[in-house]
Amino acid sequence: MTTYAALLRGINVGGHKKVPMAELRALLGALGWTDVRTYLQSGNAVFTTGDRAPGPLLERAIAERFGFEVRALIRTGEELRATAAACPFPADALDPSKLLVLFLDRDPGPAHFADLDAAAYAPDEFRHIGDVLYAYFPDGMGRSKLAAKLNAERPGVTSTGRNWRTLRKLIELTC
Repeated sequence: MTTYAALLRGINVGGHKKVPMAELRALLGALGWTDVRTYLQSGNAVFTTGDRAPGPLLERAIAERFGFEVRALIRTGEELRATAAACPFPADALDPSKLLVLFLDRDPGPAHFADLDAAAYAPDEFRHIGDVLYAYFPDGMGRSKLAAKLNAERPGVTSTGRNWRTLRKLIELTC
């Protein structure tokens, strides 16, 4: 049995793709998964299962129950801890609401983000490491040109972002 965090992409944003967390917990339980918990309304769920590939199962179940497709990026607690440990920014010294971890469904390679000229987005910064992109927004994400660019679809890669506070909470929940 493994404890996973499901990071659902694009639910409960701007009134679109509404997924009540109580219904999501019930759905996960109906799949036979245990220790089901959710965090915030933005699509974070933690559960334990013996299923080796819970992502496609969850995506199918959400489509059947709610009538729309949602990508689910799945990480184990160990993978979340490794993501935190690899952060190239001094996370403990930064405002956790301004440090974003963008989870990718795969490592697209360094060329995928090569068109993003870091200097053009200063003071915002980003670093791509494997299947994660880390970004720091010292003035917040609200008016950031980098945030807008990162939220735009990048061909061939599915992503979903969580701030540092949420990442730390998901690590806590998967322990």
